[in-house]
Amino acid sequence: MEDYKAIGKRISNWGRWGKDDVLGTLNHLTQERLAAAGKLVKTGKLFEMGVPVSSGGIQLPGRSRTNPIHLMSMTALDKWTMPGWEDIIICDDYIFMPLQSVTQWDGLGHVGYDGCYYNGVPADSVRTQGGSQVLSIHQIAAKGVAGRGVLLDIAALNGVDRLPPEHAIHPEELERCEARQGVKVGPGDILIVRTGWMRHYVIDGKPEIYWNGEPGLHLSCAEWLAKREVAATCSDNWAVEFLDPAKMALPLHCVLIRDLGMTLGEIFDLESLAADCAEDGVYEFLFTSPPIKTIGGVGSPITPLAIK
Repeated sequence: MEDYKAIGKRISNWGRWGKDDVLGTLNHLTQERLAAAGKLVKTGKLFEMGVPVSSGGIQLPGRSRTNPIHLMSMTALDKWTMPGWEDIIICDDYIFMPLQSVTQWDGLGHVGYDGCYYNGVPADSVRTQGGSQVLSIHQIAAKGVAGRGVLLDIAALNGVDRLPPEHAIHPEELERCEARQGVKVGPGDILIVRTGWMRHYVIDGKPEIYWNGEPGLHLSCAEWLAKREVAATCSDNWAVEFLDPAKMALPLHCVLIRDLGMTLGEIFDLESLAADCAEDGVYEFLFTSPPIKTIGGVGSPITPLAIK
């Protein structure tokens, strides 16, 4: 297999939108394309693709990312002493969580190599105090992530409810899925790839299997995504790309995030959306999923929506 750095150099978007660009392939999300995506809404059916934010969530114990911690700071048990407030009930709460512990975006400050991130931003621009000084995810929030979403159901293409962990998806398979579904991924689209892997968690309740390797996109898909000018790529697995549990390398992450400047969406629950697409034969929709506007963030929890 060709070295990922050679592929990254060949398809690099560095400088394409200027030396100070911090959006990468989200630049493909133009006003005209968003307006066209809005016209895809025909029935008003809405599908929410996030996993629950919960202390009993998808993360396994003992790992670098923990499940969210939810605490109440004010409830009906707290009695008001101010005149006129005696009968009022107010509840407030807090949440503490890794920003990438649930359904989430990987920002452009999340992964790099050879001392830099996307567009040549140096590695030391991400600091323990203050986070990402240049490629902060709040800039993606300001741009917005909305446009034409396209679901490619690779599990259904293979006649299974979920792909096996050793299944690496190549460009040829993406194109066979396009032909089967009667849809084509094009410039400015948000590509959503269903592997069925999320069923290990949402159906079987076995996160330990979900985190033990995964089917996903092969490194060879990087050039396909670049040629199609895809704006962002999402999946129901936890790293978008195929991962061998014996290696756990992230070559596609390196190329897509660092070289192409592509934001990645992970840990999506695509089961309801996929079932509806199979029923009505419509695999394109309005997609929207803004990140939390976190200054210095390199990732963000999201509640992605598909509207048909």
